[in-house]
Amino acid sequence: MKILMTGNEAVARGAYEAGVLVASAYPGTPSTEIMENFSKYDNVYAEWAPNEKVAAEVAMGAAVRGVRSFAAMKHVGLNVAADPFMSFAYHGSNGGFVIVTADEPGMYSSQNEQDNRLYSKHAKVVCLEPSDSQECLDFMKEAFDISERFDTTVLFRLTTRTCHSKTPVQLGERIVPPTVDFKKNSEKYIMVPAHSRKRHPVIEENLLRLQAFSNTTALNRIEYYNKKIGIICNGISYQYAKEVMGENASYLKIGMSNPLPDQLIKDFAKNVDTLYVIEENEPFMETQIKSWGISCVGKDLFPICGEFSPELLREKLLGVEPSGSYGIDSAPPSRPPVLCAGCPHRGLFHELGKYKKKAFFSGDIGCYSLGYLPPFEAMDLTIDMGASISAAQGFQRANEMADKDNIKLKPFALIGDSTFFHSGITGLVNMTYNNTPITTIILDNSITAMTGHQDNPGTGISASGSITDKVSIEKLVLACGVKPENLVVVDPYDLESTKEAIKKGYQSTEPFVIITRRECALLKPIQIERAKMKCQVDPEKCKFCKACVRTGCPALQIDRENNKVFIDTVQCNGCTVCLQVCPYKAIERVGENK
Repeated sequence: MKILMTGNEAVARGAYEAGVLVASAYPGTPSTEIMENFSKYDNVYAEWAPNEKVAAEVAMGAAVRGVRSFAAMKHVGLNVAADPFMSFAYHGSNGGFVIVTADEPGMYSSQNEQDNRLYSKHAKVVCLEPSDSQECLDFMKEAFDISERFDTTVLFRLTTRTCHSKTPVQLGERIVPPTVDFKKNSEKYIMVPAHSRKRHPVIEENLLRLQAFSNTTALNRIEYYNKKIGIICNGISYQYAKEVMGENASYLKIGMSNPLPDQLIKDFAKNVDTLYVIEENEPFMETQIKSWGISCVGKDLFPICGEFSPELLREKLLGVEPSGSYGIDSAPPSRPPVLCAGCPHRGLFHELGKYKKKAFFSGDIGCYSLGYLPPFEAMDLTIDMGASISAAQGFQRANEMADKDNIKLKPFALIGDSTFFHSGITGLVNMTYNNTPITTIILDNSITAMTGHQDNPGTGISASGSITDKVSIEKLVLACGVKPENLVVVDPYDLESTKEAIKKGYQSTEPFVIITRRECALLKPIQIERAKMKCQVDPEKCKFCKACVRTGCPALQIDRENNKVFIDTVQCNGCTVCLQVCPYKAIERVGENK
């Protein structure tokens, strides 16, 4: 049976057909849907892990036991999982083991544009790169065969366009291979230095075997047409090149990019007049190809930054200037990203913004990163997942060591519930262990919101939808050493209590934690519960002071003709933040559950 599938859906299906029994992931665009889809299959174990390092280690443990397993994450997630990833490369495997990394050229929802093919070379493991959904399924099955045949980790690299594009997929049957017996072997599985030194030459020998395999596998294939132009390409770049050049060029499609097929590339280069290497981001293939003495055109023509497209290749290869398919009479108004109407973070940021001249706000990765924007401007730094608490501590220590004449800004760390579980706990331990007088605010909206509402340890629901124990953030905070009197839990819809909590945090001279707790306004149960709860403006009382508008809520609209504010009832869910800030009591709440 053939059906349309996204690349992520096809990866999940490929893992299922390959007989994978255990899978773990941390949600992150563009990889999230892989685990969401895999978890729907029968007779598999699928989980959301607190972070990518844990996900990788769970899957590694399953592979050592002798079953096929995989871990999935976005590209920056592999940074978090790098420690076990690099070490496990020396172990090899037992059952097949695959790490799926979804890279994001163009950075649509990411903080960098790293190319994780470099990780495969660094770790000395195989890297596979599919170009469409059918290959996502087929290559996933091949990945487990390679892992078991060569006793190696396979890095399965996707990019955004492959993850989210839909192409036809021929479905197959699920075949679960027999579990491989686990045999205790300290020299293989315990990487103390003496054992690592013995394993390293084994890995190097294995790479030579994989190099030979790379030259013969169908994962890498030559398509000869016009030999005046030869194109070496990988992933989605292959699709773009074929669309632009058709049979006016010949192609060496690279599906296994580490180790590269050296002899195949040399043979291909001899048979074409001009050789192009088309690859998004880093010159991963180009650098190696040039090191073999092969002349080619790569990053001197194609950009190292951003996502490729057929239009880009058409311009670079054929000199055709990109042009829009249609024109418009006027440009649409700019629409900056904004917290959703009813977002529980709005009340917190409205009050935090009042401290922007006397506080330093160390932020984290999540919806609340938007707190850096006007009207709040309550975010001064974001580094990576979990860095908010640690960085705020460094800022405070620099405060203490800096010249006495400098202005000392009070550090606040802002971190979401899922990010706190991901990698914030150790920062909090460091805060209490070193008695650092900063205030950490944990924004608990009871979901992993930014990636599409995946559950986390604080929701009490697993990846398969089963009910499990909730992990209490309060108990964790206290267990990390925060004094009970220095822990405050508030509802961010309640501006007065939020204001008071921030004041206490600002004045505290000890490690202090505020938990703001209110569910994400976009959760379906919340939307249903509050469907009839709205706020409305009395135009007779409205003085057009715009205090409500300065909360940044998109449901608040301005009637320019009458110089009044009104509320878009489609967006409003009656959170009452605007009602609380109106000095003229011109806003009231209507509907059920007032």
